[in-house]
Amino acid sequence: MEKVLIVGCKRAMNDICIACSRCSVGFNRKDGEFARYQENEAELIGILNCGDCPGGAVVSRLIQLKLWNAPLDELPTKIHIAPCILSGCPYKDQMLESIRNKAGIEVIEGTHPYKPAVVFGE
Repeated sequence: MEKVLIVGCKRAMNDICIACSRCSVGFNRKDGEFARYQENEAELIGILNCGDCPGGAVVSRLIQLKLWNAPLDELPTKIHIAPCILSGCPYKDQMLESIRNKAGIEVIEGTHPYKPAVVFGE
């Protein structure tokens, strides 16, 4: 069974994204990048923020998650990077490189597909 962890932007998660509902709904529906789990069992084991700009704390936060969840035997097998990081974070590339260098598991860019093409209009 896949154990999925989502990493998102602390500022977006605190100020914009209401309870990270789109990532959660996308996972539950197996939409967007989560479609890869339609034929496999998968659980969402957490949504972790980057630790704030410039994202330098993200690896430390992954270590904390590992220490916290290890006794429960609930460690991620896949990490998904949320749109709030991918679509506008100026530190995205450095953060992705840090996560990929240290995680030891697959890091997937993307979660849900529920992003409007335009703000106003059709």
